[in-house]
Amino acid sequence: MNLILLLDYAGVAVFAATGALAASRKQLDIIGFLFFAGVTGMGGGTLRDLVLGLPVFWVVNPAYLIVCAVVGVVVYFSAHLVESRFRLLLWLDAIGLSAYCVMGAAKGLGATGSPTVAVMTGVMTGTFGGILRDLLAGEPSVLLRPEIYITAALTGAAVFTLADLAGVAAPLGAAIACVAAFAVRGGALKFGWAFPRYKPRPGRRPEDIV
Repeated sequence: MNLILLLDYAGVAVFAATGALAASRKQLDIIGFLFFAGVTGMGGGTLRDLVLGLPVFWVVNPAYLIVCAVVGVVVYFSAHLVESRFRLLLWLDAIGLSAYCVMGAAKGLGATGSPTVAVMTGVMTGTFGGILRDLLAGEPSVLLRPEIYITAALTGAAVFTLADLAGVAAPLGAAIACVAAFAVRGGALKFGWAFPRYKPRPGRRPEDIV
């Protein structure tokens, strides 16, 4: 199994775990765990393939469905052992984002040959599953947290794409890009890295608009 394919499976599995952890926080049943694991684990890759006009990856290879199901069941029986499930969710999300943004960039580059498209599909692949998870769980979205998030996926996708353009071997470029993405997101979680926020004045309430 090459490194790119390994990152694909790892991204799906880790994101599936974050989805199942979100289900545990909502105290759902086993079906809820499986649903959240599947949607979170495969959401980003599904969007990527639809945008690229490719066959959806888990339809072509149902092994991804099995990975998500197994992860969902494991988390169902083990989530209670974790003291802080939300913190674990955030760190697993960082790992999944790091692996999946690289895989998304690799697939976008292979399908179109466009570096711009590769970076965009990398960002979509690495972030969309987590956004779906938070939306369905009614949790505050990772996008609304103060720390850097999308920038981490952008970093990983851009580093992989630049490495490919520079002629770096795909496995090495993928490893460097994955580490770069995790360094940015991990640093944001650990040290609170964030960009300045927009603060001129709050928007008016709808009822105040005449």
